[in-house]
Amino acid sequence: MASESLRVLVTGGAGFIGSALVRRLIGQTDHRVLNLDKLTYAANLTSLASVSGDPRYSFVKADICDAAAVAEAFRSFDPDVIVHLAAESHVDRSIDAPGEFIQTNVVGTYTLLQAALRHFRALPAERQERFRFHHVSTDEVFGSLGAEGYFTETTRYDPRSPYSASKAASDHLTQAWHHTYGLPVVLTNCSNNYGPYHFPEKLIPLMIIKALAGERLPVYGKGDNIRDWLFVEDHAEALHLVFERGTPGESYNVGGASERTNIHVVQTICGILDRLRPRGDGNSYVEQISFVTDRPGHDQRYAIDASNIAAKLGWTPRNTFETGIEQTVRWYLDNESWWRDILSRTDAAARRGLKG
Repeated sequence: MASESLRVLVTGGAGFIGSALVRRLIGQTDHRVLNLDKLTYAANLTSLASVSGDPRYSFVKADICDAAAVAEAFRSFDPDVIVHLAAESHVDRSIDAPGEFIQTNVVGTYTLLQAALRHFRALPAERQERFRFHHVSTDEVFGSLGAEGYFTETTRYDPRSPYSASKAASDHLTQAWHHTYGLPVVLTNCSNNYGPYHFPEKLIPLMIIKALAGERLPVYGKGDNIRDWLFVEDHAEALHLVFERGTPGESYNVGGASERTNIHVVQTICGILDRLRPRGDGNSYVEQISFVTDRPGHDQRYAIDASNIAAKLGWTPRNTFETGIEQTVRWYLDNESWWRDILSRTDAAARRGLKG
């Protein structure tokens, strides 16, 4: 299927990971892409400025929970592939407002699955062979790891936050539509993404922006929580491979092979900024670090075993954390207008997740 020109419907294509995938598909393939996005607070069409004028790209503003709008998108675009990225994704927000996560991540996924199944059943046999529903999920559905071990595709689900529980539910729904109704699905569960165009409420862009503003850099607890960091462009490449070459019914873990403690991440950002944009007083940005009350139920460690996707599809991350974080900090320094516009319109930098 990899050599064919496909019609790819991307939900959440104006978000962080979705926009990276759309830019890749328009820039590096002959595929046509429909971006279906509700344009919530975290979406930004300016992230797609480089491809917005391409005739193979189109955009529809719609909510995945709106069955009529979703059905119309399927009817008019006639997709071969659905890559489902639309989701509420911020853990702290899920603690404060879990209902929005259930609605979008669970009900929205159900709505898409129903539309995809109707569409799939109406396709001729040769198009059914190449049709895929690709559900994009997170390693957070697996819970928390101790000092050793890795999440694999067979790890037992153990979600700990409203966000991860809603994504676990959507994973199970997707697999159920495959086993019960024969919908050809593929799933991916990824580790923490970072890179250009990341919404400023997330750890890495938040630390960059607060450091430049001279504000304190709030680190949860002792800063010893560990995440596996995945550069977003590497993730987009993995998603592309999975929907083109993945086996229906299978899931693939996608990780960056870059485990780092949160405090190490923040200290690394400070070191890069010390070199690229030194403070006026000559001191290091690390002096701005402060430790704050931990997030309720904060998982200690996530780590992905990505050997399955490496063995079956030949994917491994191109970037180490060191190369990826350097590119990321440079991008935020070079694109201040992008994130300053967001800060002028939203409260992206506000602390959340204290209701637990």
